Amino acid sequence: MNIPLEIGITILLLTDDIYTTGVRRSGKSILLNELFYRYLIDDGVQSDHIIKIAFDMKKWENLRESDELYSYLLGKFADDEKYYLLLDEIQMVDGFEEILNEIRSEYNTDIYVTGSNSKLLSSDINTIFRGRGIEIKCFPLSFQEFYSFRKGDKREALDEYILFGSLPYTVTEPDAPAKRDYLEMVANTVITKDMIDRYDIRNEEVFRGVILVLCSSIGSAVSPNKIANTLKSNGYKSVDNETVSRYLKHIADAFLFYKVERYDLKGRAYLKTQNKYYTCDMGLRNALIQYRQLEVSRAIENIVYVELARRGYIVDIGKNRNEEIDFVARDAEGRKNYIQVTYSLENPSVKERELSSFRGLDDGVLVIPIGCLKD
Repeated sequence: MNIPLEIGITILLLTDDIYTTGVRRSGKSILLNELFYRYLIDDGVQSDHIIKIAFDMKKWENLRESDELYSYLLGKFADDEKYYLLLDEIQMVDGFEEILNEIRSEYNTDIYVTGSNSKLLSSDINTIFRGRGIEIKCFPLSFQEFYSFRKGDKREALDEYILFGSLPYTVTEPDAPAKRDYLEMVANTVITKDMIDRYDIRNEEVFRGVILVLCSSIGSAVSPNKIANTLKSNGYKSVDNETVSRYLKHIADAFLFYKVERYDLKGRAYLKTQNKYYTCDMGLRNALIQYRQLEVSRAIENIVYVELARRGYIVDIGKNRNEEIDFVARDAEGRKNYIQVTYSLENPSVKERELSSFRGLDDGVLVIPIGCLKD
């Protein structure tokens, strides 16, 4: 279930089965530890019955050991009243599933967790929440959210959105140098270094190389073999398909990039090769490659994909005979929307090329060409 950040707090108020996922610095902690905490206090919950732990902070480092966390939590339960556990970046605790399962079963608690790793989407976490857990997917700010804060000329705002992205803290930085410094820190330290440590990456150079290839390949089909060959041609050593496949999974698990599969509309089957990867945030992507390859058309395509995911669509790349449809977006009822993304439809040949991909479709669903954005 994909839920926009602006209504996420409402969901938190309606259920005690919540896990919030998303890339680091996307706003999960603010939603949980500030907005929801403030609500609980205003609603009369005593502060000593709200246990907040941010496992990515140095002060809580010792609680990343499961036995230490278990002992700490038990020491906080002083009576039979309800306790609220707000546990941020829970994936940093090995074996957290067992602890949460026992605490939830044996004590009067509501448990809310966030994480920047898809381990939270595993069957284990759903078992803990008895299949009733609601996942809040936390994305960087939508353009609407971004513009409501930034204001001013809308085209200038879009240019800024494309260049620096929309991580919440980035938007509040006062000028371009400050934004660049923050994004470089998050991209190279908070996210990339965190993945290297978390997954015990041995070949750090190749791992970073895979990320850079994805940054340069937005909107283009890639495969482990193609990425490995690209790295080899650029002087990387000890690169093989299996290693690249493993690194791609880690990158997607950390929500830095989203993997989008290709679907054969006529054969009604997923194709095993030539998937696409879209970044969670253009600012992070641009920081990783030092603001090179700033292609507006690719950026718009990436932004459209993330917006579709934010709105809860299941998104694939469509193959219609020998033509490609940028996105096939299915809603909760299974209805399909066919979407082409282009920077402009002013040129007749471009318009013909984009619309030709829709020919022969016979299911009568909505067709949406997205273009003329430069106007």
